[in-house]
Amino acid sequence: MEIAKEKHYEKVTPASAFNASNDNRHSRHSCGLSVFPENAVARIFRPSRSVTTSGKARPKGWQLAFERRKAPFIEPLMGYTGSTETLTQVELEFPTLRSAIRYAERQGLTYVVQRLMSGAASAERHRINRRANQTSHAFSDATLERLGLAALRESYGQAMDEAAERNDASGPATWSSPMDVIRDPALPLEAKRSILMNWAWNEYLIDQATNEGMPENKRPSRLHEVEQALLALERDVETRRDRTTADRKAA
Repeated sequence: MEIAKEKHYEKVTPASAFNASNDNRHSRHSCGLSVFPENAVARIFRPSRSVTTSGKARPKGWQLAFERRKAPFIEPLMGYTGSTETLTQVELEFPTLRSAIRYAERQGLTYVVQRLMSGAASAERHRINRRANQTSHAFSDATLERLGLAALRESYGQAMDEAAERNDASGPATWSSPMDVIRDPALPLEAKRSILMNWAWNEYLIDQATNEGMPENKRPSRLHEVEQALLALERDVETRRDRTTADRKAA
């Protein structure tokens, strides 16, 4: 149940490189060493119109920015969100798409080009996403009711709707166990709820495939394990809330 943010963009990647728009990892141009790290991934796109203007004209030119390579962390003293990643602050502007691509290739960068989707493709993507969201919300409501957490259906629904804006990571691809999601100090409560519920949905699909004689990854479903993590998360939230209430009364 991976939730993707609707941006009306499509990623253009050649058949020879599924995860990048070029294949520069094995060789660099002879014009000199790149000033960027080898694992840097550039994103070339046309910036959208500013929300502070009512004009309909789109900005001219293209922009090259970099994907985040390291996750942010919570600063232990003040609780601020910190990061050692400085490459995301680099934003370069180019007059044409071709000039942006040439620059990325001269620097030996792995890059992805994002283009505006057509109206028909955008409508179809929106329809598919809406149907997926309806299915995921129905599963979430049923799971919460079975776990005795029906009162949290609206909170989980909102957390899942905002998953794309937070750019939530995939649970099984990032954490070795569902309990590790709860222990991750960099995740807000809404992200933990969304990630665990998405993980539960994936495990449910694996369970269904196994019951139909088509097991995936040759492993049993971990749905029960994820459900226990959901219960543990809400117990932890309740404990912290009670502790905060007691501290206020004592003060």
